[in-house]
Amino acid sequence: MESNYKDYFKSKKITIIGLGLLGRGINDAIFLAECGTKLTITDLRGPEMLAISIKKLKKFKNISYTLGHHDLKDFEDRDLILKAASVPIDSIYIRHAREKGIPIEMDASLFVRLLSPERSDGGQVLFSPNVTVVGVTGTRGKTTTSSMIFEILKKYYRGKRKKVYLAGNIQDTATLPLVKKVKRGDIVVLELDSWQLQGFGDSKISPHIAVFTSFYSDHLNYYNNNMGTYLDDKTKIFLNQKRKDILLVSEQAYKKAVISYRQKIRSKVVVVKKEKLSLQIPGEHNITNASLALETVEKLGISRSFAVKALKKFKGVPGRLQFLKKVKDVSIWNDTTSTTPEAAIAGLRALKGRRKNIILVCGGTDKNLSMKRFAEEMKLYCKAVAFLEGTGTERFRKTYPLPSFPASKIKEFNNLENAVKWALNQCDKGDHLLFSPAFASFGMFLNEYDRGQKFVEIISRL
Repeated sequence: MESNYKDYFKSKKITIIGLGLLGRGINDAIFLAECGTKLTITDLRGPEMLAISIKKLKKFKNISYTLGHHDLKDFEDRDLILKAASVPIDSIYIRHAREKGIPIEMDASLFVRLLSPERSDGGQVLFSPNVTVVGVTGTRGKTTTSSMIFEILKKYYRGKRKKVYLAGNIQDTATLPLVKKVKRGDIVVLELDSWQLQGFGDSKISPHIAVFTSFYSDHLNYYNNNMGTYLDDKTKIFLNQKRKDILLVSEQAYKKAVISYRQKIRSKVVVVKKEKLSLQIPGEHNITNASLALETVEKLGISRSFAVKALKKFKGVPGRLQFLKKVKDVSIWNDTTSTTPEAAIAGLRALKGRRKNIILVCGGTDKNLSMKRFAEEMKLYCKAVAFLEGTGTERFRKTYPLPSFPASKIKEFNNLENAVKWALNQCDKGDHLLFSPAFASFGMFLNEYDRGQKFVEIISRL
């Protein structure tokens, strides 16, 4: 079926709140502007900080800007508000739009809603409903699991008419523009964080196949220290599923998150047990991710033998316990997307040896998470720790002074390169230098991707 998406968007007046720097907001803006939408972009960041983003939109005359602040007028007389993931949960501007009866949409959920034969606005379906949507969420593991599913499907359908797409919480990638490409019978794999799932809740939709990898404390600075609110957003991945849909969930996520919602779930629930698998990437957590991926593709009709063979060639995702190189027999790992203590613990356990063989570079901005277990595991596996300064590091060092470490084996830095050089000097042959921050990146870096890129650049010069 040919898409009439341009006609659908052409007559719309839309405000995008949160242009950002990662590329998703920019790509959404380009797509809507090309459709002829009368577009307003508003962002609390000023024009200087957003200069690169705005430059990419310079040619469009149908875009107006409110930068450095928000204006309530931009949230009135609109057909919809397209909300970025970073918009505060208690935004007065979003509340104002709701009071005016304006729909609030998000990139990924708007895309999925436009595929649905049960459109909540009663409008025409833009695409065939025979597009399968696989959604993956979890505090940890969603990126790797999504990528595993995508790689298996891509290999299986290579050279065939059916196409497979990976989108959602992917760096530099917007989901909405996929409406230009997706056709009947295709499969879309969406990595979905809790913020994007707010949009699914607003639209009362869920993916056909939902995958829930894990549930731990995270983003409490955003959710005002309310774990229940964080969990409520996560559950949007399955609460609006139909009876014919499927929810695949790890044992940990089932016990910590899903079981309390069991009576509200209409779809088929499959609790996936960890299998015995041989992978190129280390860590028991990645065995769990792979087990979920195998179960998912099997539900899509792909044989287990094909999927296992494809997974054996999977080399991982950049920034997620990514092996970079060896320097003087020291293995160096980039785990920049480790923004929680559980993520850093997974990295430590994946690389642990019979002796303390890990020199850890960590630290950053506080997310109000408990660091007790992280401190305990650090004592078990680390021989030295280089901290990057930040509010999280400050709280950690006051609360957990690590008395078992000699003073010479703990040092704090305001510069990543100096931290890496010091950490390397603490290494002996056979050790691991692990960059697994356990905290958010803001302050010293733009985001975790910027943080990881800078680390990779430093290592490349060694």
